[in-house]
Amino acid sequence: MSASDERPDPADPSPLDDPRVSLAAQLQAAARRAGIGQVAPGEVPTAAALLTAIGGVRGLVESIVPGLGFVVVYTITRDVVPSVLIPLVLAVAFVVARAVQRGPVAQALAGVFGIALSAGIALLSGRAENNFVPGLLINAASLAAMLVSIAVRWPLIGIVVGLLTNDGTGWRADRAKRRVLVLATWLWAGLFAARLAVQAPLWLAGDVALLGTLKLVMGVPLYAGLLWVTWLLVRTVYSGREAADDARGPSD
Repeated sequence: MSASDERPDPADPSPLDDPRVSLAAQLQAAARRAGIGQVAPGEVPTAAALLTAIGGVRGLVESIVPGLGFVVVYTITRDVVPSVLIPLVLAVAFVVARAVQRGPVAQALAGVFGIALSAGIALLSGRAENNFVPGLLINAASLAAMLVSIAVRWPLIGIVVGLLTNDGTGWRADRAKRRVLVLATWLWAGLFAARLAVQAPLWLAGDVALLGTLKLVMGVPLYAGLLWVTWLLVRTVYSGREAADDARGPSD
């Protein structure tokens, strides 16, 4: 065979040009960037992986400090203006610090946008508790997405794990995997439901200080804990099946 025979025909479309392939690659990359993507299904989760999943020490500080600043300032002043502006100033400072150090700023900018939106709603309404409206809406939307995905038999955790493992939709034909992934999706739905059940009544009652405190408690700590549980659940079906295949040996 000559070298010319081995060259691809320019007229033949490249697999990379296929929009379906491109979309799948983008979805897989997004899944890997998500918290659950920091540990490959079947691997043993580690504290380092968990820390990476929540943004590292820096990301943890950037997630907690603005909310803590709101609670402290509101508890002292009972004034909506400084209470919502201080977190915004802190968030902008985090972005500037990252930019000066030539670090990634996308996540920090997203944080600024969220805090600015919350602050704007609170300032326009004159009610400090409305600072938490976007968070409540996000939890409600997340809960709805989880429940709908379970109802239509496409649990979201299963979709993410399928992308991470190149399993695609193969997990749907495996009863053990399907059960575990449905259970994991139910657990995430439970987290969002618990946040709403606790925080929505406090928002309605206007108990701003307690609402802010519980939002912090039910934020990163519960997210990190459930992420760890999800990793362990997924590992029970993926590592177990791989071990069974290895035990059969190549001659089976």
